[in-house]
Amino acid sequence: MPFPFSSAARLFATAALAAVLAGCSHPITMITETAPPRSMAHLIPKKVAYVMTDAQRDQQVTTAGGSGDRVSYYPYRDLEKSIRDALRAVYRDVVVLRAAGDAKVNEAAGVSLVFTPQIKTDSSSSSWITWPPTAFTAEVSCVVSDTAGAEVTRVRAVGNGTAEFGEFNGDYGLAARRAATRLTSQLSSEIRRNEKLR
Repeated sequence: MPFPFSSAARLFATAALAAVLAGCSHPITMITETAPPRSMAHLIPKKVAYVMTDAQRDQQVTTAGGSGDRVSYYPYRDLEKSIRDALRAVYRDVVVLRAAGDAKVNEAAGVSLVFTPQIKTDSSSSSWITWPPTAFTAEVSCVVSDTAGAEVTRVRAVGNGTAEFGEFNGDYGLAARRAATRLTSQLSSEIRRNEKLR
């Protein structure tokens, strides 16, 4: 005759199973192939840079998915293309720097402006059955400095993306990539709109 579980044992087993399930983290990517149009005739004839360190590229973030699960991704690594595409839609030449504030390096490279981005992300899901997020938000705030490192202005852009269960079809980061696409478009628009960045 099997040894019966006590109520306390059943409760503990149920709580342990719930903790394991809640701890699941599924990898997704935010990288999008979509970029704002780049018209050579309308580009600002400047060389600009954005700052992205290896430590930022290696920074992993975990946010909410559906059914109690979570999703993990690398926001700086994934959104680097979006930031570069936004800048390339406005300026003639765009380069990346490993660190900000080195005036001699900037001057030698012919860089006029340096964009230092800070990225925030969040996700959620309306589904209690599937784990991919159905809503995703990506925000980038850039401090823009001159060659000497003095702050010129700041720009901010937010992209929101949604996706329903029937749209995923194995593309589990769909909401995240839609957010990245909208972020790219808004960032390039905010840069064009700012007179200090012309």
